[in-house]
Amino acid sequence: MLIVIIVAALTLLASLPFWLPRLVIRLRLRIFAQVNGEEGIQVEVSQFRALYENPAADGRSRGAVLSDLFWYWLAPGPQVHQEHLEPGERYTDVARTTRRILAGVHAHAAAVAAACADRVLDGLERRVNPVRLRDLLMPLWAEFYYQLVFDEPCPLAARDLIVGNANDVVTALKCCGLRHMDKRERLTRYLLKRIESGEVPHPLPSSLTIQEQAWYLQGTFFNTAVVQSSEAMAHLLMAIAQHTDIQRGLVTETVDLDNVMDETLRLYPLFGIAHRITTGEIGAIPAGSVLLFNYADFHQVGFDHPDRFDPSRWKRLSVKEVNHIPYGVTANRACPARGLMPVTMRAVTRRVLARFELRTAASHTRSLPNRGPCLLIDRRSTAKRALGTRLTLMRLRDRWEDVSRSLTQLVLGSYMVWDARRLRLCGRYFEQHRDGLAVD
Repeated sequence: MLIVIIVAALTLLASLPFWLPRLVIRLRLRIFAQVNGEEGIQVEVSQFRALYENPAADGRSRGAVLSDLFWYWLAPGPQVHQEHLEPGERYTDVARTTRRILAGVHAHAAAVAAACADRVLDGLERRVNPVRLRDLLMPLWAEFYYQLVFDEPCPLAARDLIVGNANDVVTALKCCGLRHMDKRERLTRYLLKRIESGEVPHPLPSSLTIQEQAWYLQGTFFNTAVVQSSEAMAHLLMAIAQHTDIQRGLVTETVDLDNVMDETLRLYPLFGIAHRITTGEIGAIPAGSVLLFNYADFHQVGFDHPDRFDPSRWKRLSVKEVNHIPYGVTANRACPARGLMPVTMRAVTRRVLARFELRTAASHTRSLPNRGPCLLIDRRSTAKRALGTRLTLMRLRDRWEDVSRSLTQLVLGSYMVWDARRLRLCGRYFEQHRDGLAVD
């Protein structure tokens, strides 16, 4: 009997990585729904684009309980974050500034991104370098966006502040860690000092106070831009590492990198579910409704074998004619970096592939909570021994990490959802500022 119990216990223990994370994720979603309420209208895929483009679906934060959670994760300064400003003169002023700053680097963006990539890759001195792709890439994009904003090379101290802020935000967003506001506020103080000293070479939004201008730079460039660029590149390099035939084709230039990028952003969209608040009636949908847009579902419908990573599909498809909007839609505040990202992603990918072969055995999901475990193998090295062992160990480690990570996400995620609901950052802001203007 004892032997049977021991065998059963060992079997249960060995099977944990295969069933427990999925079970915990379902439980976490149920808890989130209980705390936040069943808010929102799930938009059908057939209506996705029409509703997303509708000018009445332009509310961003006001009136949605979900906004409290996103403001909590994006603090400090979520009220002036470009993605959460309500439509109006203030948003127009902020968006115009962002476009102007991005346009200033566009002509030489590829060269700047390649130089930033080289500086980061120079730190990989082993023949086989085990990395977490998101961690590797975040300093690269911190340097890139610093140079874009300040028009000078990024010093190490500033890079550390930016990475600390961005990593803290994305870790909290994925419920893998709590917020650390001290890390975020150190960057705010740094930016405030640079603005007060007149060291930002771009005119900043005149509708914002100096404090709000610091939050604007932090939220737009050193939070969202750094995080989203790092995530997009991590997904791209993970997909390349998983498909060695595609990787060989990219190196020999027989595979189109743009097709690989389109397929990566189709299968692993950066947004999960976006919410918009209607400011007017849309057919039978009343004003004040919260619309929930599921990007992942939208990007699956209308494709042959949608779960398959197949860049060749884009040889016969046009991104304008299928369910594919990785940067949003022009009619409803598309990503301001939609012209910049393809250029810089191409440049960084080519620099990485010129120096390293990529291999991974870790799981690759849209949320990428494992941060993209990968081996970068120096192409100048002929020593490829023990790669099979390394990859097997990576797979096992990733599975077991998923067990502890899912439990961490359950506990910390539940706490943060509750804490955000308690603080009501968004709701209280709009109650105190009926016009949605500046904080006193």
